[in-house]
Amino acid sequence: MIPWLQNSSDPFPSVNEALVDPNGLLAAGGGLTKQRLISAYRSGIFPWYSPGEPVLWWSPDPRCVLIPDQLHISRSMRKRLKRKDYEVCFDRDFPAVIEACSEPRGDEEGTWITREMKQAYCSLHEQGLAHSIEVYIDNQLVGGLYGIAMGKLFFGESMFSRFRDASKIAFIKMVEQLRNWGYVLIDCQVSNDHLFSLGATEIARDEFMSYLDQYRDVPINHSWLFEEEAVKLESVSD
Repeated sequence: MIPWLQNSSDPFPSVNEALVDPNGLLAAGGGLTKQRLISAYRSGIFPWYSPGEPVLWWSPDPRCVLIPDQLHISRSMRKRLKRKDYEVCFDRDFPAVIEACSEPRGDEEGTWITREMKQAYCSLHEQGLAHSIEVYIDNQLVGGLYGIAMGKLFFGESMFSRFRDASKIAFIKMVEQLRNWGYVLIDCQVSNDHLFSLGATEIARDEFMSYLDQYRDVPINHSWLFEEEAVKLESVSD
């Protein structure tokens, strides 16, 4: 059995109380208020549930993460990146990114990114806490991802691709920029082959919590612009 959170003020249980099977299931209920979501990410917890289910909260062990310095770019991807037939930016159209991420993929019939989830993360974006990375080709949105920034940590939530390698381009460019800004960890939550191919690894939950304790409150003093965009804006202002 897992605890039921009656309202947004009920505290989360310790992540050490999460179930082993299913891995990381910690609690249910409590809603998706701004305060609840911030408390979750600060505690190493994230929501993940299907339509018709109560909000389910997770903290798996091990945790899939990427250390920015360990980003792996294959030879074929390096060639793809050099073509420069794309544009990458932050926060140009957060609602469009989360909407694209919510679309069923392949043979899937549903999505875990419910209307409630979309509303909650768009609200966090309006507060400057959630961010999107977009890839455009011929002015068309073809790939991207979104997540939460907290201190020197970025918590990835979901990505999408409508064009071959578009989500990889978004991820790689984001990691490179976050590394330049001094970020120390990208949380990928649950592992898969796609993430492993980009350099992600798994660490124990205790180690993940140590990163949280050390870096979640480090002040962020940068604007959400890729360095190329910042240079262009400075040139215009001059």
